Amino acid sequence: MATTNPFRFIQQVRSEVSKITWPTRREVLLTTVMVFALSALAAVFFALVDWIIRFGLQNILSLVS
Repeated sequence: MATTNPFRFIQQVRSEVSKITWPTRREVLLTTVMVFALSALAAVFFALVDWIIRFGLQNILSLVS
């Protein structure tokens, strides 16, 4: 079983952590705004689809009865 020197392990971990690039505050804000905008757009789209289907079914059912 190979043993790892704890100091070397910590050194490797710090080296890997230093390679991480975190998004800037502006990038986080823009991404959040895009998510909200696309969610609102999807909600409007599905509301319109629901309205169209309901309108069509009401007309079809009114012809039958």
